[in-house]
Amino acid sequence: MSEPPSLSPRTLAAQALGLIDERTRAIVPPIHLATTFQRDPDNLYRSGNSYGRPDNETVREAEALIGALEGASTTLIFGSGMSAAIALFLSLGPGAHVVAPKGMYWALRAWLANEAPAFGLSVDFVDAEDLQTLVGALRPGATKLVWLETPSNPLWGVSDIEGAARAAHAAGAVLAVDSTCATPIFTRPIALGADVVMHSATKYLNGHSDVLAGGLCFARDDGLCARARTIRQSHGMILHPFEAFLLIRGLRTLDLRVRAAAANAMELANRLSNHASVSTVLYPALPHHPGHDIARRQMKGGFGGMLSIRVRRGPEAAIAAAARVRLWKRATSLGGVESLIEHRASIEGQNSPCPPDLLRLSAGVEEVEDLWCDIDQALRG
Repeated sequence: MSEPPSLSPRTLAAQALGLIDERTRAIVPPIHLATTFQRDPDNLYRSGNSYGRPDNETVREAEALIGALEGASTTLIFGSGMSAAIALFLSLGPGAHVVAPKGMYWALRAWLANEAPAFGLSVDFVDAEDLQTLVGALRPGATKLVWLETPSNPLWGVSDIEGAARAAHAAGAVLAVDSTCATPIFTRPIALGADVVMHSATKYLNGHSDVLAGGLCFARDDGLCARARTIRQSHGMILHPFEAFLLIRGLRTLDLRVRAAAANAMELANRLSNHASVSTVLYPALPHHPGHDIARRQMKGGFGGMLSIRVRRGPEAAIAAAARVRLWKRATSLGGVESLIEHRASIEGQNSPCPPDLLRLSAGVEEVEDLWCDIDQALRG
């Protein structure tokens, strides 16, 4: 579904592509819950619908909207971010070599390290924020996919998407980017050379902490996309239509929510940089951040709503500070309208690269003064 290029992402999202239900003229299309569909008299399915596991009209509407925001040729929606990512890796087939970052979403990193070898995949974890290190890890002819996550969770490192795309393509590989935290409001990886964009749509795309969903946005409807579609169908990974409806509803305010969260994160990052109880603030907008220059180049209009702080007195002080918040919620996940705080090392356990004195903050859309007063008193004890 192509849209006029003159429309901004805010407009595309707010109007959900302007879809109107043709039968009722409703400006909010109905939820299509049916799991099976009647054949035509000659035994064909001219409606394009046959069964609920491979496809669904409400899911297609969500896919069209996310694809328009990312500038994708084809978008596939899954039941979670993990299922979307795993479907892509399984699409590579046995014997494929993958390059992935050391700093990335912990659950997916654990799957790549512990489960992917059983499917014939070999994975090298590298410092993907150093382009030369990334290039050195490529095996021309064997490397099938380079995976980036930028900004990376929970240290918020920034990788050079354009540089990684050139390197991956020169080695005969495709580049996939987890752009969950940047969102298409601030970064469009396909425009920077990426072949696939992955979203944990549970986070910012839905934005209300009430839907599990994931998405793969493909620059081309090619063989890799076709295999991912087949895996989604055969493994039953498609998103339920009601969740797809909620996802569309959340996407209508994506631009407003993401910009509000980013403005709060920026203000908090500046204040926390001068807090006596904080040794380091990790946020790409700050000039001292090692990825700041790349972030300025590829993140347009903002740096996202995620930041982390390292508490000066160590892990026990970090955990104690999280215990004292009243407004921030001690909860995992990110990207909702409510602000969340989490001691990540406790979640990730042994072998985590996350410093034990680190608290991850997902800035919501509340009044920033309220958020500041709460985190300030929690840190001061």
